[in-house]
Amino acid sequence: MRSRRSELAELALLFLRLGATAFGGPAAHVALMEDEVVTRRGWISRAEFLDLLGATNLIPGPNSTELAIHIGHARAGWPGLLVAGACFIAPAALIVTACAWAYVRFGALPALAGFLYGMKPVVIAIVAQALWRLGRTAIRNVWLGATALAAAAANAFGVGEIAVLAASAALSILVQLGRERTAQRFAPLTGAGALGVGAVTVSSAAFGLWPLFMFFAKVGSVLFGSGYVLLAFLRTGLVEQRGWLTEAQLLDAVAVGQVTPGPLFTTATFVGYLLAGSLGAAVATLGIFAPAFVFVAASAPFLSRLRASATAAALLDGVNAASLALMAVVTAYLARAALVDPLALALAAGAGVTLLARPRWSSAWLVLGGGVVGLVSGRV
Repeated sequence: MRSRRSELAELALLFLRLGATAFGGPAAHVALMEDEVVTRRGWISRAEFLDLLGATNLIPGPNSTELAIHIGHARAGWPGLLVAGACFIAPAALIVTACAWAYVRFGALPALAGFLYGMKPVVIAIVAQALWRLGRTAIRNVWLGATALAAAAANAFGVGEIAVLAASAALSILVQLGRERTAQRFAPLTGAGALGVGAVTVSSAAFGLWPLFMFFAKVGSVLFGSGYVLLAFLRTGLVEQRGWLTEAQLLDAVAVGQVTPGPLFTTATFVGYLLAGSLGAAVATLGIFAPAFVFVAASAPFLSRLRASATAAALLDGVNAASLALMAVVTAYLARAALVDPLALALAAGAGVTLLARPRWSSAWLVLGGGVVGLVSGRV
């Protein structure tokens, strides 16, 4: 029992810190978690981490939050599932609530341009290193390398994330079946899964805490892919159909979700505060994140069985390769926007060298250090 308490305490401390310092969006969150739980602590292997990452791409909801929940379950069972997820969400939700208070009180967002300027190049270096480490484990043969390249190219030319992941999984299954047939070990495929994106439909009911909770619970239950897709769901449901927010308020809410640490889905926290104060922030946060805990709890027990099946393992291999390809595409776009001058390039290079020389240092503090340099430099 004492050992389990120690594991839970370690999970709580780690994810509270990540929730308060993990800037940069889902790709950066994945890189930071890989650095902490694989490289520095050795809680799980890199192959196990990749399987957890692939599993998050097969279910709807905020991917980086679901990865934290999966890690908690792998480390400390069902209590760990709850502790890791709650501790990753809570600091970000509190920071966003504070930003929402300042927004309501002063009518503008806090000035964070300098901090963001310095933070982004460091995030690029962290994600690039994580991609290299994970890629060496995930890309084990020529076929998986070709899958990753094709996935990256398709996404770069506008193919949606879900379509890329589904196609990569399907092709990997076909290749595996072809190998089994060649080796005369073919067994008929008895079941098939489907990925789909549901449409959020909401009524024109008057505002209330229960309708607020239900709206965000529906969003959290059907939203696949990047958190940036959230903007489309919120605009349709909150601006056009319900009229609870203006366009300007919605854009400010999404901006706060982007510039604060932790999951982008804390945009819901900001919206809830605008509509009903602190209680509204809590209700909206609970609504949008609760489905993630349910989906991970339902899928986690089956991961080991998936690896035991050659066909299901091929599916995971394809999804893992495509997931890294999608991360690479996002990183390329971020690099283009972040590495804008010599100081930004120097920050990225310095972070990269530091990570290579001191691989057990926490990446989160490098991100904060870059932000401080940005503030001191006065760059925007």
